[in-house]
Amino acid sequence: MGHLSRCLALLAGLCLVVAPVAAAQSHPQTRQGFWIGFGFGYGSLSFSCDSGCSGSQGAVSGYLKMGGTLSPKLLIGGETNAWVKSESGTTFTASNASAAVYFYPSPASGLFLRGGLGYASLSASQGGSSASQSGFGAVFGLGYDVRVGTNTSITPVANFNWGSIGSGVKQNVFQLAVGVTFH
Repeated sequence: MGHLSRCLALLAGLCLVVAPVAAAQSHPQTRQGFWIGFGFGYGSLSFSCDSGCSGSQGAVSGYLKMGGTLSPKLLIGGETNAWVKSESGTTFTASNASAAVYFYPSPASGLFLRGGLGYASLSASQGGSSASQSGFGAVFGLGYDVRVGTNTSITPVANFNWGSIGSGVKQNVFQLAVGVTFH
């Protein structure tokens, strides 16, 4: 089964789990003040360069986000996303640090869309040496806050992180993750 098929199967599974739980939420959605969240999941890294190089690999990924609430429909904050894989003594890391906006189309719902701009990097390290490139990054995604407490949500997400990291190299990470958000 290819990376895309696994990602779609995982996303479908998350939807099957989240939909009934979301419908049965006993805690209303409220968004105010400071918020913070983190999560882990699977990420599929793809990269290409102008000279013809390309590749794709799957591995563990995670995120950390925090910010403030502008309105029940709009949150703004900063976030970091990372993808890491060790193979044959070399550790590969793709990361993105961005300012992001979270938009909730319906304040009573936990569904949100996310987008932002920032800084992306791709690095490889082995032993005491490392090489990295960095440049412009962008993030897009969607998720759903499933309230499990007054100020706590379980948050499944599907994220796309993109970077143009110099010397004609471009990277992207498609991430499916589950996290916890404190509102």
